[in-house]
Amino acid sequence: MNQYIFHPFVLPFVLGMAFVLTYCVVGLLRIIGQLPKDDRKKFWRSLVTPKTAWANIRDLFGDCLFHVKIWKRNPVLGYMHSAIAFGWFMIIVIGHVMLFTLKPLEGVDVQGFARTFTNFYYPIFYKHFATETPTFAFLMDFFLLMIISGILIAVVKKIYSKIVGVKRITKFGFADNMIRFALWTIFPFRLIAEKSNIMAFWWLYSIDLMIFMCMLPFTRYMHIPTEALFILLRHAGLKPREPRKGYALAQIYSCPSCGLCIDACPMSVNDKNSGNTSAYFMKKLRNANDEEAKRIAETCMQCGKCVAVCPVSIESCDIKMSQREATPYTINSDHSYLDSISTEVEKSPSVLYFAGCMTQLTPKIMRSMKKIMDAAGENYEFLDKDGGICCGRPMMLSGKKAEARAMIEKNTELIKKSGAKKLVLSCPICYKVFKEEYNLEGIEIQHHTQYIEELIKCGKIYVERRDTKYVYHDPCELGRAFGIYDEPRYVVHSVGQIVDAKSEKELSICCGGSLGSFNLTQQERDEITANSVNDLMFNNPDEIVTACPLCLKTFSKKSPVKVKDIAEIVGEQIENC
Repeated sequence: MNQYIFHPFVLPFVLGMAFVLTYCVVGLLRIIGQLPKDDRKKFWRSLVTPKTAWANIRDLFGDCLFHVKIWKRNPVLGYMHSAIAFGWFMIIVIGHVMLFTLKPLEGVDVQGFARTFTNFYYPIFYKHFATETPTFAFLMDFFLLMIISGILIAVVKKIYSKIVGVKRITKFGFADNMIRFALWTIFPFRLIAEKSNIMAFWWLYSIDLMIFMCMLPFTRYMHIPTEALFILLRHAGLKPREPRKGYALAQIYSCPSCGLCIDACPMSVNDKNSGNTSAYFMKKLRNANDEEAKRIAETCMQCGKCVAVCPVSIESCDIKMSQREATPYTINSDHSYLDSISTEVEKSPSVLYFAGCMTQLTPKIMRSMKKIMDAAGENYEFLDKDGGICCGRPMMLSGKKAEARAMIEKNTELIKKSGAKKLVLSCPICYKVFKEEYNLEGIEIQHHTQYIEELIKCGKIYVERRDTKYVYHDPCELGRAFGIYDEPRYVVHSVGQIVDAKSEKELSICCGGSLGSFNLTQQERDEITANSVNDLMFNNPDEIVTACPLCLKTFSKKSPVKVKDIAEIVGEQIENC
């Protein structure tokens, strides 16, 4: 045991730790204080609910330490992140365990937890103050070398990212680059200090820790402490109410700017648009650059792929929507015509079919659905056969919630007056808003892929399988938003052969025709569409099948093969039976 119980070289670390702890406590109180009262109640209640408590523990370890989501996407990056995070966690834990189990240090008459709290710098600089057992020495060296191996991969990623499977990385400013250099050198300094016991390296190690902790709140590395709070808030079931307050603020500071969303974003097919991705949106919000954040929010297609690949599960699309809602658009909307629409229903159908605006512009889908429902002997009615009222989703995408609510209320009245027990929709955009914004208790809401699958499985319709080779495209708001992947594939498989796209299911690429973006030019959209078509043609299908009228319309302009809605291919086979 070293005779010293204190040395001035620990002071930089102590000052840095005091600063970052104070900042984190103030930030925690600020975020909790900004939550609406009902959200605060949900949050406190979730902490003592067994189901959410277990989910919190699982994700605190899985996301913060092991980074399991990154492992699934890119094992090299997964190892890099978990080696640094889990390795650092373990050397702190082992340091505390070692000091807790040691005999009293010379000149110190406290033991156990009291020792580590009274002199909390001991676990960080334990080799200067204590001699560890061989077992502890092995474990500490093992995890320290694990951290350094992760840092070496990070250095390689910075120099040439393609080696680790990343095309683009986030561009950082001076502060982020400086703290990254501090992180890269902390553990080499520690290793040299422990092996040589040269005092200069103990000072460098302590000063490096101080620099890292003092800069942490002002850089992307603030995600390290904030992510834990975000996980707790997320499992409480909260939603962003404002773009830079409360729950949204916790997400902003939880973004590690890792850049995984940059390669995933469909807009990145054009390099100049890679700056419009979620990583940069969160960075602009963190730096309070509201004008740039607003521009990126309005450019986003709301396809949700960034959310699907995010290792932290940040709900960037929801935050972009809250940013839009906070923007005072000068759109004058008159919905007085809604009052004149009759709610009288000619008959009481079992199934109510709502085509939606885009399907109205693609009448072959409507004709196919009519053929399918007639063949099934269904008692049905078209809610919007004469045009009808928009579902409200386009107005919501523009941040005009009040105007959307007027449409929602009128449609709700019409649907409930019909007496139908099932509502079928062909448009995923409509499906999303009906599922999330409408109060239709007692009425089953189905997308037409789910409905057709049900008809086939129940034997209400029969389709003969043919040799045509299909590839199915997962629409963004059907797949990523609701996880509807198996039902449409069952239907396509019932009609013919199905082959895989290069990217599918939650990684499916947006068609480019999304209503979500206000700013993309037609040329930029065409580039996205062409990239998505190339992805779908990966296994040389005879036809492309989708389940969204907007995707159908968009792909048809660029596809070298026929593009059909899933209802069309079923309708064709019913006709041939």
